[in-house]
Amino acid sequence: MLKHLIGFCLVLHISGVSAVQLNSQHAIVVEDGTGKILLEKNATEIAPIASLTKLMTAMVVLDSKPNMDEMISIEKADLDTLKHSLSHVPIGTTLSRRDVLQLALMSSDNRAAAALARTYPGGNLAFQKAVIIKVKALGMTNTVIKEPTGLSPENTSTAADLVKMAFAASHYPDISNITTDSDDTIAIKGRKRLFHNTNRLVGRKDWDILLSKTGFTNEAGNCLIMKIKLAQKKATLVLLNARTSSLRFVDAMNISRLIRNSGAASVIHASLNRHSGSDKI
Repeated sequence: MLKHLIGFCLVLHISGVSAVQLNSQHAIVVEDGTGKILLEKNATEIAPIASLTKLMTAMVVLDSKPNMDEMISIEKADLDTLKHSLSHVPIGTTLSRRDVLQLALMSSDNRAAAALARTYPGGNLAFQKAVIIKVKALGMTNTVIKEPTGLSPENTSTAADLVKMAFAASHYPDISNITTDSDDTIAIKGRKRLFHNTNRLVGRKDWDILLSKTGFTNEAGNCLIMKIKLAQKKATLVLLNARTSSLRFVDAMNISRLIRNSGAASVIHASLNRHSGSDKI
């Protein structure tokens, strides 16, 4: 009788989970520690990654052991000539490398990311070579990163590869700390300005976020990487190509419920649908 009751509850749980839709075109959720895949949707298909790129930029810059107090000027060379995106950091602004990294990661400023690559030892060419080496070292075999901001649609990867990037980035305290700041005040040309995290989940009392990065371009759609701790469970999630930021938010909320309630049923169901191309959890 007990066996039948457990089986019946399992069916009910699977049915409830399967009704949840994922809006992102590519997704993966991996349980930290075990590496168990809790959810997967088109996770090995290559897609543009937008500003998720900046996590790689930050790692490569930090690997060079730079002086984080060194002052960097934002120059015309840092302007976005590809998408003509806006920035709250005017040309001629001088900031510490630490503040430039803060702006690149937390508020996803493209000029800041470009400046980090330009001031890398040996300049942009040396930076690009270091990126190629880092990508290879992390085993990201389906990843190509051609510039530091993510503005280029030629910066591509897979959700599965980006889990490797998130895992590596989480071992850099500067990256973890900056990407989980909800906001920060930085002096721009003598005036203090408040900058906010591009991920509105950061700072919410019901979320314990250990690493975060958002991204958006027209080609990439709305993207998100997070390492989270919910209900004493740690997991890494990657979402690529949601049509809007609100749909990306909905996906993250649905995944949080999956993690909070995850057990044998949700894992079994995710495994059954892993290669189906289905958009259901």
